[in-house]
Amino acid sequence: MVMKFKKSLVVPLSLILAVSLCSLSLPPEEKAKNLKVLPKNISHEELMQTMHLFNKSLGVKCDFCHAHSKDDPKKLDFASDVLEEKETARDMMKLTMRINKKYFKSGKDESGKQIMTVTCYTCHNGQKEPVATPPGGNEKGPQGPPPPGAHDGPPPPPPANH
Repeated sequence: MVMKFKKSLVVPLSLILAVSLCSLSLPPEEKAKNLKVLPKNISHEELMQTMHLFNKSLGVKCDFCHAHSKDDPKKLDFASDVLEEKETARDMMKLTMRINKKYFKSGKDESGKQIMTVTCYTCHNGQKEPVATPPGGNEKGPQGPPPPGAHDGPPPPPPANH
């Protein structure tokens, strides 16, 4: 009886020991520092997905918002607030969250289905700075010139008859 009891304990205890040793060998997930808009309990995976979305939406790399470390210029100091672009990004995140909450009800319709929301890409389209005017300028769209009175200044004179 004692022998069976010992054998029945050896397997589970061995498994617990193996799992414990494996978890000790894994590097601990680094906790993000200096989060002011993103949730403080955001997982590393969610944080990386968000940062990659910024990269693609603005066509930039991480050092656009994150300063290089003073100790090792090859590394980034993610907690630093030295670059003004980081604070601008925070302001833009707050703006898009307010717009989405007010006008898009957190991106869900009455049936709970995902609907269009405003993102960084909505305005940036993969560029550092959003484009202020449509391609081709303000003068002429696909339907032709704007109607009279649609622009500043007096209306153009009528065409001369020859």
